[in-house]
Amino acid sequence: MNAASVAATLAGAGAQGPLKGLKVVEICSTIAGPACARMMADFGAEVIKIEPPEGDAVRQMGRHEGDVSLYAATILRGKQSVAIDLKHEEGRRLALEIIRGADILVENNRPGVMERLGMGYEALSALNPGLVMVRISGYGQDGPYAQRPGYGAICEAVGGVRHMTGDPDRPPARVALATTDYLTATYASFGAMMAIVDRFRTGRGQVVDVALYETAFSQMEPYVPAFERLGVVPARVGPNLPSMAPNSLYPTRDGDWMLIAANSNPTFARLVGAMGQPGLLTDPRFCDIRIRGTPASMKAIDELVAQWTRTLDAVPLEALLREAEVPSSRIYTIADIYQDPHYAARDMLVRVPHPQLGHTTQAGVVPKLSATPGGIRHTGPVVGADTEAVLRSLGLHDEQIAALRASGTVAGPAPQPAER
Repeated sequence: MNAASVAATLAGAGAQGPLKGLKVVEICSTIAGPACARMMADFGAEVIKIEPPEGDAVRQMGRHEGDVSLYAATILRGKQSVAIDLKHEEGRRLALEIIRGADILVENNRPGVMERLGMGYEALSALNPGLVMVRISGYGQDGPYAQRPGYGAICEAVGGVRHMTGDPDRPPARVALATTDYLTATYASFGAMMAIVDRFRTGRGQVVDVALYETAFSQMEPYVPAFERLGVVPARVGPNLPSMAPNSLYPTRDGDWMLIAANSNPTFARLVGAMGQPGLLTDPRFCDIRIRGTPASMKAIDELVAQWTRTLDAVPLEALLREAEVPSSRIYTIADIYQDPHYAARDMLVRVPHPQLGHTTQAGVVPKLSATPGGIRHTGPVVGADTEAVLRSLGLHDEQIAALRASGTVAGPAPQPAER
């Protein structure tokens, strides 16, 4: 990314953003909840993260450079960190004072935890009737599984997604990314915005109940009616797209892989033209998209495409397919992404200043808004970086803050002495 792009992107950090004026409190750990609140911070919301004095567990996830969590630098970006021990009665009182002035509370504790802390929705709504409470959990706030601990990977198994992942001749595979957590964060932030819109009409907040297993299950949408009406239990299909061909990974001469997706009759015609095999268009096994989606036809056309791709190296093959307007791509690694001009042009690799490291490069803001774009205001703060400032905003003075520090109720970097 050039200097102008960096400046333009970080200028977005000071832009108003469509959520400017909304105050969000985050009482979350690990991924789905922090990712939800990070989306809100990217678009201008004031996000105050209340975390324990030892810090959110997400700070120990991912790679570190020295003592710096590179994951925390990005998933906590744009937020204020207030370190409060909610096991202390005074800590809970402080948290309630912060929530009193909030528009949205995001929490992802197991159902019942917030109630035991005196922060269930009824108590918070009495304190702040307009509060929207976003509750993220494994299985939702009610139902027979509500008390089960649930991580994204576990809930993918319950939601039917893990059964569909991987190759058919081996056990279900794990996607090496927190896909269900991030999709849950997206649903949660969308639900929060709908609740805020409704608040304009009613003046009252509500609960947004988001379950990881339901997020995973929502991806099974095409198979729900197919099972009821036809008794179809879908199975793993490896790199193929179910009932669609050619759409798979195909080997290249130089040992790489090409993903080709000829998902319509016109695209298939362009592909076989690039292959120099136009006769495939009149082959009864391949003459229509629905016929190509039958098991025998899928296997046959995939073998023919693979025979062709094996005759070419990946880069010239990709260029040939692009010229033919056939959707395709080499399988990118993160190293490929760093070299790709489209990522740079779309500001999807953003250099963000960092106090210890100089900078970290972070994934850019999604989605792109034309009139009120989001921005990255600052990197993720250290634990409790904003404890003192937030407590002062509640009206506490130096002696009170010092007493709270001494009791272990709050934590954060030691206050800097005033300059003479």
